[in-house]
This record gives sequence, C-alpha cells and structure tokens, in this order.
Amino acid sequence: MEKPENTENTENKNFETGEKKKGSSITAENVAFVRALESCKPEGERICYDPYASRFLSQQYLMFMEMAARDPSRTPFPGVHNSLSARVRYFDDFVKRSIDEGLEQLVVLGAGYDTRAYRIEGLKGKVKVFEIDHPGTQSVKIEKIKDIFGSLPDHVEYVSVDFETEDFGPRLLEHGYERSQKTVFIMEGLIYYLPPKAVDEMLSFIAKNSSIGSAVIFDYVYESSIDRTNGICGVQCTACDQIAIMDAKKDMAQQGEPYKFGVKDGMLETFIAQRGFSQVCNVTSENYKKAYFQGINESRPVCRLSNFAHAILE
Repeated sequence: MEKPENTENTENKNFETGEKKKGSSITAENVAFVRALESCKPEGERICYDPYASRFLSQQYLMFMEMAARDPSRTPFPGVHNSLSARVRYFDDFVKRSIDEGLEQLVVLGAGYDTRAYRIEGLKGKVKVFEIDHPGTQSVKIEKIKDIFGSLPDHVEYVSVDFETEDFGPRLLEHGYERSQKTVFIMEGLIYYLPPKAVDEMLSFIAKNSSIGSAVIFDYVYESSIDRTNGICGVQCTACDQIAIMDAKKDMAQQGEPYKFGVKDGMLETFIAQRGFSQVCNVTSENYKKAYFQGINESRPVCRLSNFAHAILE
C-alpha cells in the first residue's frame, strides 16, 4: 500500500481514493480503519485495541489494511495514525476510570463507528450508553451492530441528530437521559467540524443538565492550526503528515466537512471554565507521546495538530 498522493486531511477522506463516501461519514470509516490497523499489532506493541473495528470497513479498506499490516512502513500518514490511536487509548482509559468511580451514563456525541459500548467491560448492565449521530451514519452503524451481535444491545440508545440543524438536548432527554446521574460526555473527532455557536450550545446543555461530578472529554485544534497563522504541524510530524494536513480548512471545505471551530491559542482552560467546568486537564501531543510511545514504540512520530482535554462539572 503506497502512501496516498492526495493532500486531504486523512481523517475525512478515503485513504486510498480520496473520495468522499456518500451516506455515512467517511470520517467514521477512516477512524475505524486506524483502530483496526493498530489492533493488528502484537499486544505489547499496539496502542489501542478494538476487536470490532474491521467489521465496519469496506472491502477496499480491508485490502488496504492487510497490506499495511504486512508492511508497517506503508502505514499512511504515520504521525496522524499514531495520534488517532493515542486518542482512542486515552479516551478508553478515561471511560474505564470513570466506571471505577461510579459512572452511570455515557453519552457519545458524533458517535460514528465508536465501539466503546460493546468492548469496554463494565458498561454493559451497569451504564446506560447514548450514541448520538447523524441519521445517515447511524443507520449504517445500526445494521453493522445487528450483523456483529445478532441484535441491538439493551444498554445502548441510538439518538439521531444533525448537530448543525437540530438541538441534540431535547432528543437526548426523549431517549431517557437522566439529569441526576453521573455522566461522561465523549466528543471525539467532533467539535472542530461544528460552528462555534453549536459548540457553545452543546457545552451549555451539558453544564445545565448534568449532575455534579459529570465530565466532558474531547479533542480539539487551535485556531492558528486552522488558519495556518502558526502552521499546522510541529516537528514531530513526518513530511507526509505535513502535506496531508496542509491547508486543512480549505481541503475539508471541498469535502463537505470543513473545520469550523478552533480554540484560541493558549485559552483552553479559560474556554472551558467560562462554560461552567473546572479541573481542566489539557493533554498535548508531548504528553501522550510520553505516555504511550515508549520502548518499542519510541520512534513512532505523532502529529502536534491533535490535543485532548477533559473537565469536570462541579
């Protein structure tokens, strides 16, 4: 598998053809591809593990993954791949800690092909999971889940919402969300595709309709990364990654999934605090590089575009 020659952001465009997939989001399949490819690695080497990810891939992606698994040097955009793998692992670890601390509800906003509800021990039978996503992507996922498990699990509620035109809050409440229960809201690969007003409304709903001790976890980019006033990637990205992410805002607009929101540089803590949250933890590429890419993985590059954060409602 040769590295794609197109320059589009790899999280939103088909890794091989560069074509935008109709119906479900190409982003969902691209991220499932990353999880599936990482899961092929030996247990002591892989950063994250998802036994179901490959079930969401088209035949084209499966062929692509098989070639990359045989020859890791052919992994497309390695820095981006590694950062996405670290994101999955960090969010997984956060959910697992939250279960140990008495989690009662998990809300996955922009769920795509997220599989945490089906693979993280401690959720089934104990935690109600709400998966919220666009009807086009969610309908495809529901059929995939039926194929994998034979039926839809009792502990998962599927909530169809177009975040740009609909208010997700009332729909979530209609599906049985309880304001009084300790909840984690996952916003993975989501907020930079939303307009600022939608991001504010989303965080406002969470702050006003969640119990004390509930949390949000999300990934984000800085405004300067989108506008390219401070470049897109740092020194830890490969040249291939830099090409892939260059002019991200323009490229994603051509895909129909443009970057629309970035946090002002150096203002993450202020941004979250102003929206009702505290105990903000900002996780940079340097942080997750140090946490996950040691030993056999020490030489694997990461991309500095991607940062994670979580905060608590007090």
